[in-house]
Amino acid sequence: MFRLRIKELATERGWTLKEVAERSELPYSTVATYANSPGMVMVNLLSVRKIARVFDVSIEELVEVLEE
Repeated sequence: MFRLRIKELATERGWTLKEVAERSELPYSTVATYANSPGMVMVNLLSVRKIARVFDVSIEELVEVLEE
């Protein structure tokens, strides 16, 4: 399982989840689901890549592995 560090990265930049969604051109519901999930096993990789680009980080920096 893993989680995406969207909230932490958004907070560092002073952005809301709505701003992340707008900047990444993803639906707010997608960004909010990914940001608020305590742990996931599957995501849309294209969406994750868009979010990583918005924060100017690698996918590896966006993803926190909870259990292998």
